[in-house]
Formats: sequence, structure tokens, C-alpha cells
Amino acid sequence: MPMTMPMPMTIIIIVTTTMIINSHHHDHDHDHTHGDSTTKSWVGPDGKVYHSHDGLAPHSHEPIYSPGYFSRRAPPLLTRDFNERAFTVGIGGPVGTGKTALMLALCKFLRDKYSLAAVTNDIFTKEDGEFLVKNGALPEERIRAVETGGCPHAAIREDISINLGPLEELSNLFKADILLCESGGDNLAANFSRELADYIIYIIDVSAGDKIPRKGGPGITQADLLVINKTDLAPAVGADLTVMERDALRMRDGGPFVFAQVKHGVGVEEIVNHVLQAWELATGKKRH
Repeated sequence: MPMTMPMPMTIIIIVTTTMIINSHHHDHDHDHTHGDSTTKSWVGPDGKVYHSHDGLAPHSHEPIYSPGYFSRRAPPLLTRDFNERAFTVGIGGPVGTGKTALMLALCKFLRDKYSLAAVTNDIFTKEDGEFLVKNGALPEERIRAVETGGCPHAAIREDISINLGPLEELSNLFKADILLCESGGDNLAANFSRELADYIIYIIDVSAGDKIPRKGGPGITQADLLVINKTDLAPAVGADLTVMERDALRMRDGGPFVFAQVKHGVGVEEIVNHVLQAWELATGKKRH
């Protein structure tokens, strides 16, 4: 019988090329549609990649190659005019760590002696501002709630105008001594611009595990004060506070940190003292 030869097999290899937007410069726009919103990206004259979405002004995201060091953090601006905008405390940290609870606690502690006003950030709601109003942190007219859209970190770092406007308005309306600005909940890479915050508090909590301080990030390493909150939950989640203390000492390069239970008032007075020391140093005023 004649032998049947097998048909030759043809293999086609398809190679796809993935374009990384930062790898080349070009002068055209890209439209990216996500659900009902459209994100536009382009390269600006400075070579940085910018995008605009969710109502924010165009902004870029600077690459972060290391968490940095407390001793080399950006210092407060020496040229700040506190008559234009009062001394501003920025409070940042991941979702659910107790930022709004700390805002409430600081308001209650300081409001009888200082003129205060507060701005809160949420991505798509006014939840945190409403919480402060509901709990009587300050008179309602002294509280502004800002919806930042999908980049809460941009609103405190690259595109701070969305917060500067209400902060300046409140400062002038009420002759504020101290302004409080709470960022939307974000990741460990988020931190405040010195153009926005004269004093930066970054708050984490033990429920995410005792590994968080050593994970680093600019907030943990470079904030003026790190708050490790909800220490009462450590036994429930198996977090070792000794480990968190060790890692915070190492990662913060000598910078201060406070263990706290903000909801129960533990550690709040120590946090207030740090804030007022910085306020005195920056403004030349003495605490009341």
C-alpha cells in the first residue's frame, strides 16, 4: 500500500507589541473609556505624561522609586503667607484607618481655643464631611466636603487646586488659626504636597497587619507624624505592636510616631501637642 505522508504543519507566531506610554514622546492624544467616563492622556511640553478624568484638571503622576527618608523629606515652605491661608494640617492614609475619626477628635480638642475649619475628600460622595457635621465637630458652615473623583492622591499632590479653593475661602471667612484637610482614602504611595499641607499626619491601623510600617511608602516614611491607630484591635487580628514599633523606628529614620486609639481618645492629646508645636514654629504664635 502506498504510504501516506503527513501534511506539513505550519506554525504562525503572532507577536504583539505593547506600547508603554512613558517610553516615547508623541504629540497626539489617547482616549481611554472606562464605563461612562473618558480619560485622555498626552505628553506635555515638559515630557511628562498628563491625563484628565473625573472632573480633575490635567495632572501627571510622578514616578516614585523609593519611600524616601524622614530626614530628607520636603520641608515646610518658608515663604507661606498665613494671612492668605491659615496653617494647614493634612491628614492622609488608607481607607478605614481612622482619618475622619482623627479629624473629629482634633476638632473637639482644639475648637474652644482656636478658630478651626475643615475640608474632607471623598471620591464620589460627601460622606466624611457629613459625618463631621452629624457629630458636631464644628458648625456646618466651617466644613467643606470635596468630591475628588478617581484620583484622590492627585487632589493632595499634583492637582491641589480642588482643595486650595475651599481652604482659602474658609480661612478668610472665619479668620482661621488652623485648617484641617483630610485626603480621600488611598494607598501607601499617597502623600501631601507641601504647597497644600504645612504639617502632614499619616494614619495607618493595626487591622491591616503588623507588616504595614515596614512596607513603607512616602506617607509612612516622610509624614511629619505617623499615627498607628486602633491598637486595641491588635489581639483580634494577631498584630504584634512590638514589631510595628521596631519597624516604624527603622522606616521613619528617627521621625515621630504615636500609637493611638483615636475613637477612645487614647493618644489624641499627644497628636495635638505635635500639631501645636509645629503651628507655633511656623507662625511664631504661642498656643492658647
